[in-house]
Amino acid sequence: MAAVTLVSRPVNVLPRISSACSPVVLAAGPVAVQHRQIHHALIPKGKGGRSSSSGIAATVFGASGFLGRYVVNRLGRIGSQIVIPHRCDQYDVMYLRPMGDLGQIIFMEWDARDKESIKRAIAHSSVVINLVGREWETSNYKFEDVFVTIPQQIAKASREAGVTKFIHMSHLNADIRSPSKYLRNKAVGEIAVRDEFPDAIIMKPSEFFGREDRFFNHFANMRWFGKAVPLIGMGKKTVKQPCHVVDVAKAIVNAIKDPDASGKTYALVGPSRYLLHDLVEYVYAVSCRPFVAYPMPRPLYHLAARFFERNPFDPWTTRDKVDRFHTTDMKYPGLPGFEDLGITPSSVEQKAIEVLRRHRRFRFLEAELGETKPAKTVTY
Repeated sequence: MAAVTLVSRPVNVLPRISSACSPVVLAAGPVAVQHRQIHHALIPKGKGGRSSSSGIAATVFGASGFLGRYVVNRLGRIGSQIVIPHRCDQYDVMYLRPMGDLGQIIFMEWDARDKESIKRAIAHSSVVINLVGREWETSNYKFEDVFVTIPQQIAKASREAGVTKFIHMSHLNADIRSPSKYLRNKAVGEIAVRDEFPDAIIMKPSEFFGREDRFFNHFANMRWFGKAVPLIGMGKKTVKQPCHVVDVAKAIVNAIKDPDASGKTYALVGPSRYLLHDLVEYVYAVSCRPFVAYPMPRPLYHLAARFFERNPFDPWTTRDKVDRFHTTDMKYPGLPGFEDLGITPSSVEQKAIEVLRRHRRFRFLEAELGETKPAKTVTY
């Protein structure tokens, strides 16, 4: 009797051959099974476009957020297989589907408090990216849950599943001594992730800007509450070094490709440092809007922010956000940055117009950017 040889795929990539197979094949005789070390879909092939195979199978937690859409886009355009766990309605993340080739992006519901759902989300992936974040606390999820507990559980599940690369998103100013609860929990989350996954790649970006950001758009929208912008100390005691969101997404993808990136911490900052006052002034100059700043004491700013915190949906600002935006960006000369990942960071002057054109009046919509003076830079 002739024997039929079937080549099976590993259990952790595709389902086992079920009883739905043809009865003729099953009745033909003894079957020799050869287990492969890697599924053919994870072997790089093609010219590198979206219809190629990059060899990357990634699970992106937090893909529905601001940074997540850019990371998914960068992964999809090189032909990666992407699993997107989500807690929202499936139609709220449908805009991510065209970012990859047919069948390359898979959506999966998950519960952040259910360890089994986390394991299912990463079961078929070789790379896990944690972008889970929140700018304000809710009754269901505090900052400790979002930035410490959930990343720790994802890192632990990734290590147990044999994931080769785990990338965790932190913050440049993450510090246990920070006045911002957001930044304090970010610092604790770094330690928790490193304990669970020692070879984790930790990204520490500064405040990044882009079309959907809550940084440049936040200050530009202040015009709706009056013609003057409140800043603690007139913004002249705070130094910021913002970076572009696309550069951060590129850094994540390049870190996946770099075999020497494992276990490193990257400080991702823009090419220039600015006083917060000068940066906001430039935001209004690009928007072709009048800029008037006035000093507001921190307690009074907190009192106003407390009013916005009562919004049950999406608070425009919070006390913690006030503290975070008025924290000077740290310097980490000993940590690798964009240049170590082969990226030349874009400056504010190059990309701000993409974010702020929508804030212009109609008659200034097509005004040349060359008429706007660049923001003053500082070296401290």
